[in-house]
Amino acid sequence: MKKVLIITYYWPPAGGPGVQRWLKFVKYLPDFGIQPVVYCPENPSYPTLDPSLVSEVNTGLTVLKTPISEPYKWAQLFSKSKTDHLSKGLISSQKKQSILEKLLLFIRGNFFIPDARASWVRPSVSFLSDYITTHQIDTIITTGPPHSLHLIGLKLKQLHSLKWIADFRDPWTQIGYHKKLKLSSFAKKKHQALEREVLNGADELVVTSLQTKQLFSELTNTPIAVITNGFDFDISNPRSLDSKFSLSHIGSLLEGRNPQVLWKVLSDLVKESEAFSSAFQLNLIGSVSSNVMDSICSFGLENHIHNHGYVSHKEALEFQKNAQMLLLIEENSKETEYIIPGKLFEYMASKRPIIAIGPNTSDIEKIINQTNSGTYFRYDDESLLRTTLMQHFEAFNSQQLLVNSKGLDLYSRKSLTQQLSKVILK
Repeated sequence: MKKVLIITYYWPPAGGPGVQRWLKFVKYLPDFGIQPVVYCPENPSYPTLDPSLVSEVNTGLTVLKTPISEPYKWAQLFSKSKTDHLSKGLISSQKKQSILEKLLLFIRGNFFIPDARASWVRPSVSFLSDYITTHQIDTIITTGPPHSLHLIGLKLKQLHSLKWIADFRDPWTQIGYHKKLKLSSFAKKKHQALEREVLNGADELVVTSLQTKQLFSELTNTPIAVITNGFDFDISNPRSLDSKFSLSHIGSLLEGRNPQVLWKVLSDLVKESEAFSSAFQLNLIGSVSSNVMDSICSFGLENHIHNHGYVSHKEALEFQKNAQMLLLIEENSKETEYIIPGKLFEYMASKRPIIAIGPNTSDIEKIINQTNSGTYFRYDDESLLRTTLMQHFEAFNSQQLLVNSKGLDLYSRKSLTQQLSKVILK
């Protein structure tokens, strides 16, 4: 069985989407003749925790750990709430940022390049060099963000004769929050230089969307494989749905994910129809930016909101399987064209109609259309959004709100791991 070293920051008990991808790959790699060894921090500062995921780690798996020193822990001495929000990506708008938040963003962007885990690179290279030599490892995989982990791969590649696969769950300099970090011209150039080194230094790149592949193809000739995120549960028709006409959003709602066109349409329908108003419920499961919450309430929807906050992954799956409709929102920007949220695939496997709102060009729309899993809207599709919601409401009233999806097996975690195994073994 081929042994592969996987270098990741997020590992149980970390919560959130960052941990899911490699937790599931590691689960299924042995089925394809590959023995994973995981390397992660010993004392990380995870923005969210989900201890329930620990039970999904195979007891026979070798997990290597070394200490990490993170600036977020020191920053909490000044403001725990601001630091927590920053680590979760909940960045306030320019107008609402306090002097302290502006300072934290400037320090984060200009003194910690490429990110706040940069100090872990050197000790990790030293530790893993010895392990690679002793255990005759010939293949390593790094996954980011944080993109500091790709620098570990870059250094190890330079020191050892091995195959290095760099997995990008999100882009680097084109990621949505990058431009919010108040980068100096020097910092911008440093990010771009490191990005080029990694893209050109790896033997193979793995990305989660076709758009990201097209972006990276302009920067490097390194082979690029597209392996999306997926789902890891049996597909079955829902048995117990919400009694309300529920629209449920799972995951963080950052400031940019604030489709006022949706809040307006919902507000109009609530005002115009007593039946709709009585039945409608907006479920928010996950961290919600105060800007988004204020926006929703400004449209008079506060009495229809059920804000559940962050819950475990297991609980989140129950919410989405029980929802009448599922809401997926991406920011209306060029940067988010490269993103396919991991929850899309779990949404699809839950077999509930998806209401997706995002930028003009997105792989999300292609996947939803190909699998017949819901409807994709742009930020100016007010009329179509209203019509679709009313059609769903009429179907709900007649107990006929269904989705006839197809081709979902391609996005099972085991099927995706088989794709990854071919990249590793070639």
